Amino acid sequence: MSRMSQYADATGLIERSAAAFASAIPDSPGQGFFGPASVAWRVAGDLASPVAGLRSLLVQALHPLAMAGVDQHSGWRADPVGRLAATSAYVTTVLFGERGVARDAAARVREIHEHVKGVDPETGRPYAASDPALLLWVHAALVDSGIVACALFGEELTKAEADQYVAEMTVAAEIVGVPPGQAPSSRAELDRFTESMRGQLRCGAAAKESMTYLLDPPGLDDEVAEIWQDIREAAVVSLPEWARDLYGYRAPSLTAMRRTEIRQALGVLDAVFLGEPGVLEARQRIMLSARAAGPA
Repeated sequence: MSRMSQYADATGLIERSAAAFASAIPDSPGQGFFGPASVAWRVAGDLASPVAGLRSLLVQALHPLAMAGVDQHSGWRADPVGRLAATSAYVTTVLFGERGVARDAAARVREIHEHVKGVDPETGRPYAASDPALLLWVHAALVDSGIVACALFGEELTKAEADQYVAEMTVAAEIVGVPPGQAPSSRAELDRFTESMRGQLRCGAAAKESMTYLLDPPGLDDEVAEIWQDIREAAVVSLPEWARDLYGYRAPSLTAMRRTEIRQALGVLDAVFLGEPGVLEARQRIMLSARAAGPA
């Protein structure tokens, strides 16, 4: 049996992701670390967010120690959809939940990380998921991917908005274990950090295997599978050239027409997502909070 055949299929990807999102939105959003005036809310609500999510996983997986922790300690192969839904619920909770709820969620993640330790079989280096350096890499990939995906397939942030977004998101890094002051607080700092990490990155067997699964997950219904092809292409084309080279991916051509097609596919996916139980009500709670807050 090949290692890829050990994966469960992606049946229920939309349904479980939607349920995770709906359950993570509180009755009164806006009482947490972020709010209606934040760029973080805007990025999270952009149609390009699925591209950002997939791109961030592709980038995160290139750190061999971060990937080793996922490969050796998560239930990724047995329940890949469940892991994705849990990650989505956590990020949504941090962005929209009350501060105490967000801190509690982060505390649970830190507790789990304390038990995630081992040795990367390819580099022979020890790792610990609680290592601030690994946490910072995961954080940086997430934030950078949000900016890039919005620029290519959503509503592009201005330079000032990108700086504000990076600064806002430092709290997300700190509550999960990155020491205060270490997370980049501007786009320029984020770019410098990413560049400084490139010498440590590689595409190991676990990264290649898991990302091959994510780019073409089995078990999706026909409509979602067709849309996922566009999201996959968008995520790959949005990667920096050095990351595509590490994976051995060929850069798709992103013409104006192709970009429009991908944006249309993201709109269709959003409509499918919106039709899932609880999603419309959750978004209405966000919208009502934004209205109550008034103009930024």
